[in-house]
Amino acid sequence: MIKTVLRLIRRIAGFDAKGMVSLVLWARRRRHGVPPGAVQISYAKEQTGTSAILLIVMAVETVAVDVLLRAIGAPEAIRLPVLLLDLYGLLIGLAVNAACVTRPHVVTATELRLRYGAFFDVRVPRSRIAAVRLSRNYNESGMVAVSGDRLAVVVSSQTNVVVELTEPITIIRPLGRPAEVGSIRFFADDPAAAFAALNSRTSSPAA
Repeated sequence: MIKTVLRLIRRIAGFDAKGMVSLVLWARRRRHGVPPGAVQISYAKEQTGTSAILLIVMAVETVAVDVLLRAIGAPEAIRLPVLLLDLYGLLIGLAVNAACVTRPHVVTATELRLRYGAFFDVRVPRSRIAAVRLSRNYNESGMVAVSGDRLAVVVSSQTNVVVELTEPITIIRPLGRPAEVGSIRFFADDPAAAFAALNSRTSSPAA
C-alpha cells in the first residue's frame, strides 16, 4: 500500500515537473519531442476556450478569497497559505494547458506518438498500424480511457481519428496502470491532416 502511494506521488510530481518545463517551452514557442521531418498534430485548440474561462475564474476566485480574508481580519498564518495554494492551483492550470500545446501528437516515418499533455505518452510503431479512418465521436468519457481493448485519447468528450492495429500494444495509463489495446481513437484539431500523415509512406515537415 505504501509503495503504491509513493509511486502515485512520484507520478504526480513528474506531471508537475513536465508542466513547468512546458510553460518554458510555451513561452519560447517551442515544441517537445518533434524531431526534424516529423508531422506534429495539435489537439489543444478545441479546449482553448473552456480552459481560458476556467483560468479566468480561478484568477478571480484567488483575488476574491484574498480580499475576503483581509476584510474579516484573518491572520497571515491563514491568509498566506490559502493564497499560495490558490496561486499554485492557477500555475498548475496554466501548466496543463501549456503541456497540451507543446506536446502534440507526432507522426514520423516509423511511429505514431500519441500524447495528452504531461499525463499520457504512447509510441505506436507504424508497422503495427493496420488501418486508419476518420470517425467523429462526441460522447467519449474521461481523458485517457480504456474500454476492453480500445484506447481513447479524448479532448472535450471527442475523438475523430481511429487507428486499428495488427496486434495489441501495451500502454501505460496516467496513474501507472498498464493495458493491452488493439484499437485507438484520438482527437486531432485537423483530422484530415492526421489521416494524410498516417497514410503516407514517410512523414513530412509540419507547416
